[in-house]
Amino acid sequence: MSPAPVETIKVQAGDDGLRLDRWFRQHFPDVTHGYLQKLLRSGQVRVDGRRVQSNERIATGAEIRVPSVARNAPTRTEKEKATPTTSREDRLLIESLIIYEDDHVLVLNKPFGLAVQGGSGTPRHLDGMLAGMVGTDRFKERPRLVHRLDRDTTGVLLVAKHRQAATKLGRVFQTRSAAKTYWALVNDVPKPQQGKIEAALVKASGPDGDRVRKSRPGEQDRAMHATTHYSVIDRVGQKAAWVSLKPVTGRQHQLRAHMALIGNPITGDNKYDGHLRMPAENMPVQLHLHARRLVLAHPFVADKKLDVTASLPPHMLKTWDLLGLDPNRFDADTIGDEENGDINKPWKR
Repeated sequence: MSPAPVETIKVQAGDDGLRLDRWFRQHFPDVTHGYLQKLLRSGQVRVDGRRVQSNERIATGAEIRVPSVARNAPTRTEKEKATPTTSREDRLLIESLIIYEDDHVLVLNKPFGLAVQGGSGTPRHLDGMLAGMVGTDRFKERPRLVHRLDRDTTGVLLVAKHRQAATKLGRVFQTRSAAKTYWALVNDVPKPQQGKIEAALVKASGPDGDRVRKSRPGEQDRAMHATTHYSVIDRVGQKAAWVSLKPVTGRQHQLRAHMALIGNPITGDNKYDGHLRMPAENMPVQLHLHARRLVLAHPFVADKKLDVTASLPPHMLKTWDLLGLDPNRFDADTIGDEENGDINKPWKR
């Protein structure tokens, strides 16, 4: 009997919080990442009737529309099916990036220029490196990325060491219960120096790759609500400002787009014009955006918080030195009164 043109599969409890692409990898192992992207772009795969992206996290009871072409997907080659391996050089790199680890989670300080996940033309990425370390003393099963950072964004990156941890941590991020603080250098000085940016975003492809922009009237169906709190920590005259950014939502390029929208693009940002006018000569023309701190409840240890801080990357330290900024001015572990200027305190919801 030929398969039905379309089937609807209900997400089971064991898959709660799993990313859609990883759900497909487990249930339809012959569906390659590229083929899944094609099905998603054409709307043939949907979740609860909605068009979604491959990084959509699915919940128990959600209904996934799966066309028969997924069951008849082009068969993976033996090379594609083979268990990935990680070179000694890359294993040493991963180990050098670890800033916190226990039996359930791993936290890395991601460097500039290293992709988190693979894609077209991206053979080397953290997800692949981690997968290639399965079977070592560190990973008994495939580790799972809990969230993402752009290739050129540095800093705190949370990794679940097993599926149960990924499910629980995925739920934390879905409910916006994780407090994230980013540090950035922006062009000029924001006015006012502390505020909230609320601007829905839509995806818009451009000559330099995918980017986002503020939604326009009539685009409500594809607009993504986005909110960011910002505060100036220090300034360099009127040329630049060191800012703390606290995203409430977690949209692609949210911080980069929001700062550009208020006229203060992040320095060195080649997607949102932050590279067109550098605040000083001899500055690294690189994105100056760093995931500084992450605070959330530990998924398995009652009454324990994960509170992790990542040091600034070399190019930002060079800029701080060039501009006379002190990266040690604020102790990230200090918890004080947010309204009195403590930019390190997790934002209260």
